[in-house]
Amino acid sequence: MGKLITALILLLALPASAAPLIHITFVTDWKAQAEHGGFYEALAEGVYARYGLDVTIREGGPDVNVPQLLAGGAADFGIGSNAFVVMNLVQQKVPLRAVMAIFQKDPQVLISHPRHDMNSLAEMKDHPILISAATMTSFWPWLRAKFGFQDTQIRKYTNNLAPFVVDPNAIQEGYLTSEPYTILQQAHFTPKVFLLSDYGYPGYANMVLTTQKWIDTNPNAVQKFFNASKQGWYDYLNRDPGPGNALIKRDNPDMTDAIIAQSIAKMKQYQLVMGGDAPAYGLGAMTDKRWGQFYQTMAGQGLYPKGMDYTKAYDLRFMRHTFQNFQ
Repeated sequence: MGKLITALILLLALPASAAPLIHITFVTDWKAQAEHGGFYEALAEGVYARYGLDVTIREGGPDVNVPQLLAGGAADFGIGSNAFVVMNLVQQKVPLRAVMAIFQKDPQVLISHPRHDMNSLAEMKDHPILISAATMTSFWPWLRAKFGFQDTQIRKYTNNLAPFVVDPNAIQEGYLTSEPYTILQQAHFTPKVFLLSDYGYPGYANMVLTTQKWIDTNPNAVQKFFNASKQGWYDYLNRDPGPGNALIKRDNPDMTDAIIAQSIAKMKQYQLVMGGDAPAYGLGAMTDKRWGQFYQTMAGQGLYPKGMDYTKAYDLRFMRHTFQNFQ
């Protein structure tokens, strides 16, 4: 009996085996870049692992359809580039939801040459503007509604900067952390940049999407991904981004230190991550109010049907349950 008791004591004294990590495949909306930096930082620093997650980041690209990969089970979590992506899923009755908004401001911009007569979006009315086909059903209707823009102003933008560069009167769409820097490097002048969110454009961007199935069957894992990503983004923007940048450059060898540095600087300067609802509710926050404003604005322009249940686009429980704000 004594030997049995001793054996039991020794057995109980052995360290319990660690619980297996929960594997999550996370797909981004473009090739690896600083705009994904906080996720890479959380991976590089072992934050996901400390939360019990085994995360694989798959970089996206021009042919990657994030919602399709999630709906088909090829990935578990992914990036929703802007609020239209999420709202379109509701309209199509696809059971995916945004659980986190990294960018409190959509980085969409309009760009002009450094001219004295162009100092606001309102002053662009009646001027030709280069925009893509996708923009005609995204922020262009908002510009029509708020500033009286007309479709006769539209000129086709094909992701070629040459028409803008050679025409001092040209105005075009862009992404805050992309076209302005490229223009500076290639054309050697600093364009004027007008961030739409500074004029009231209500959409979030760079959101974390997952399936309703993950939310229903493993909310604990979703919460862990939220909390770990939140820590990763705080560290990336406020501490040493080096570990995350190393993984970014591993996945995307075309990414340079200079491009990454200017992107981080823009995210900080314009408070893409730490502005908006973040000061009140924490990094990654979303609110019913902001989503309602976006829906009402776009439904008023006929992009979504009246009475659509836009609240199916997002789930706020994870930002409400996050245990710590890092501000």
